[in-house]
Amino acid sequence: MTSIGTLYTTPQQHSGKRIRAVAAFNGLKVDLPEHYVHYEDNKKPEFLSKFPHGKIPAFDGADGFKLFESAAIARYVAALAPNSTLLGSNLKEAALIDQWVSFADNEIGAHTTLIFQLVKGILTPYSKPLHTAFAERQIRSFKTLEAHLSTRTFLVTERITLADITLTSVIQRALSVTLDASLRAQFPNIIRHYETIVNQPQLKEVFGETEYIEKALAYTPPPKEKKEPKPAAAPAPKSAKPAKEEEEEEEDDIPKEEPKPKNPLDLLPKSSFNLEDWKRAYSNKETRGPDGALEWFYKNFDPEGFSVWRVDYKYNNELTQTYMSSNLIGGFFNRLEASRKYLFGSMGVLGETNNSVISGVLISRGQDIKPVVEVAPDWESYEFKRLDLNNPEDKAFFEAALAWDLEIDGKSWVDGKNFK
Repeated sequence: MTSIGTLYTTPQQHSGKRIRAVAAFNGLKVDLPEHYVHYEDNKKPEFLSKFPHGKIPAFDGADGFKLFESAAIARYVAALAPNSTLLGSNLKEAALIDQWVSFADNEIGAHTTLIFQLVKGILTPYSKPLHTAFAERQIRSFKTLEAHLSTRTFLVTERITLADITLTSVIQRALSVTLDASLRAQFPNIIRHYETIVNQPQLKEVFGETEYIEKALAYTPPPKEKKEPKPAAAPAPKSAKPAKEEEEEEEDDIPKEEPKPKNPLDLLPKSSFNLEDWKRAYSNKETRGPDGALEWFYKNFDPEGFSVWRVDYKYNNELTQTYMSSNLIGGFFNRLEASRKYLFGSMGVLGETNNSVISGVLISRGQDIKPVVEVAPDWESYEFKRLDLNNPEDKAFFEAALAWDLEIDGKSWVDGKNFK
C-alpha cells in the first residue's frame, strides 16, 4: 500500500492518534518518522523550513503538500479515501460534523489541557478558582454531550464520522486527567460511545490501552523552603503568629478533599481471603488444571467474608452486534470503579450477532451484593443470583465463567471482560 505521506507526532500524542485513527479507518497508510525526538527535531532548520511554527502533529504529504494543526490534517486525511463516510453525505451532515469536532476540541479538550497544565505547575501560579472554573466548564460540556448521546449511537449519522474519532481522542486524554470514577458514573453514554469507538477493529491498535483514573489529578504544592533564623535578638512570643497565618493562606490554594464517609463494607470482620491476591493469581495462572487459579481460589476462599454471584443482563433481546455487547460489559465495569477493592468479575458475551446473551460471575465482599454494585447507575439492568459452590451446577457455572468456556442454551462464549 502506498503511503499518503509522513505524520510527525509521538505515540502518546492524542491529537496525533486522531489523525492516525482516521487514516486507519479509511484504510490509508501514513508513515511515522523514524527516531523523531520532540523538542529537538522540531526545532531544527530542516523541520522549521517545512513547518515554521514548529508544532506537531504536522503532515508532509507524499505529493509535497504540507499541513499542520490536527483538526485540519484529520479532515484532509478523512477526505482522501474514496467513498469515505467520515465527512457525511451532504452539506448539513458535514456542518454537524464540524460542529462536534469544534465542541470536542474547544469545550472539552481545551479544559483538559488547561487543568493538566495548572496541576502540573506548567501554568503558574496555581489558582484554585481557575481550576474550579475550568472543571465546571468541562462538566457542563460533559452534560451536553451525555444528553446528546443518550438517544443515538454516534454523534451525527448512523455511522462513525470524523466527529466520533475526534471526540474519542479528546475523551481518552480526559480519562487520564479529569474524567475520574465519580464523573464516569454520571456520564455512562459518553463512556459507552468512547468504548464503542476504541474497540473498532481498525482502531484498537491506534488508541491502545486506556488509563482510567480513580481520582482527577490534583495540584500538589512544592515543598516550602525553610527560612534561616535571623541572628537578631529573640523575638517576642507572638512574633511566630504571622508565619502561621502565611502558611494557612498558602494552604488555601490547595484543593481540599472532602472526608469520605466510612464504607459499611470496611466495617465487616477481617477476612482471610485477600481479594488482591486472588486477582493476581487469576491473572498469572492458568484458570483450570493443577496449580491453576481455581485451585488457588478453593484453597483460600472465605465464604463468611465473601460471596459469589451469577449476573445476567435483563435485556438480552435488545442486543445486536456482539462487540457492542462487549462494550456494554466494559461500560458496566467502568461504572463499578468505586467498588474495585470489594469486587472481582468475569463476564462475557455468548452467542452471535442478534442472538446473544450477557452473563458471568462476581466475587463480592460481604453477603449482600447490592452495596457493592449499586455504585453503578445501571446496576438494576442486571439480575444477580447467589451461587452455592457446594452445588455442582452452580460450581460448574462459576468455573466456566472464570475459564471463559461457559455455554448457555447452546450459545458459546465469544468475548469477555474481567473486573479486577
